[in-house]
Amino acid sequence: MAATLRIELFPTSLAASVTFYSTVLQFEVVKDDRPHGGDYVAVGRDGVRIGLGRRPAATATDRQPATAVEIVIEVDDVEAERDHVLAAGWKLDADLVARPWGVTDFRILDPDGYYLRITERH
Repeated sequence: MAATLRIELFPTSLAASVTFYSTVLQFEVVKDDRPHGGDYVAVGRDGVRIGLGRRPAATATDRQPATAVEIVIEVDDVEAERDHVLAAGWKLDADLVARPWGVTDFRILDPDGYYLRITERH
């Protein structure tokens, strides 16, 4: 049975995240509820889909467990991806590195600090 993965992120600024994913990482907006008063945008690229929803205001009773996430996006040409990210004016967290497990990748943070590893296909 086939499977796909879609993730949902809840940025502090929906507009900044849409700009980042569409401009810096070359995703396309595939759904945008903002013109109809909504607060959700989905972006996609090849088989990757990321939903971006307005972050609800926290209340005193909300649980906020400490968690860490690394989002890994596999691409055909990791050097071209890195060059595009730099040309878009985005700062790298770590430049291209050949990893001991046999792939080359670089790392960036999105506007809300989500950690992204852009890697060549393994």
